[in-house]
Amino acid sequence: MDKQTILKQAVQARKDEVLGYQINIDNYTLALAHINKMPETEQVELAEFKEMLTSLLKSEIVEQKKAKIMLAVIEQQLV
Repeated sequence: MDKQTILKQAVQARKDEVLGYQINIDNYTLALAHINKMPETEQVELAEFKEMLTSLLKSEIVEQKKAKIMLAVIEQQLV
């Protein structure tokens, strides 16, 4: 296997990784919006879960940014 072949495979893997993060970002965002529409008593009950989702959302956003940087670097090498 040569460098170009490996880089092409790495590009696809990074694109899949970015998409995976986006799916999680969308899910967490929608879940938080769903919780925010619930009655206040239920929101209080779910406060810990909401905090966890918020933390996960922030983490996924940062990790996706890192993956996008690595994708760009790999794509740059294919030019």
